[in-house]
Amino acid sequence: MKIALIAHDRKKELMIKFATAYREILKNHELYATGTTGTKVMEATDLPVHRFKSGPLGGDQQIGAMISEDAMDLIIFMRDPLAAQPHEPDVNALIRLCDVYEIPLATNIGTAEVLIRGLQAGMLNFREIVHENNDQPISL
Repeated sequence: MKIALIAHDRKKELMIKFATAYREILKNHELYATGTTGTKVMEATDLPVHRFKSGPLGGDQQIGAMISEDAMDLIIFMRDPLAAQPHEPDVNALIRLCDVYEIPLATNIGTAEVLIRGLQAGMLNFREIVHENNDQPISL
């Protein structure tokens, strides 16, 4: 899977801890990240990460473009909900694109861990399940 890693400034350390803790799972996937986050994850884990520009300089939009091209499978976005972001419209657009294109999105550590453990368990791609069922609700 193609996984994007994004973290606001006050959440970068949390992203590094997350990537380090789940390195063995992440190493089996293609990783993408916004600028500084990607550099820090690479330094901490030795995993290859394709780096885009930083979020405020268009990195969020670059990831959004991949989503719209059906070239991204999962987003882990450690957002800082208590700090104003100068590129808030880009952040909102990225979240909206995940909803439009049914891309799993974690915006906090709890959800990120649930998604990454789902990968570890070998769960199927949710979008494939939905489309196989003709967009009907899934009964479990």
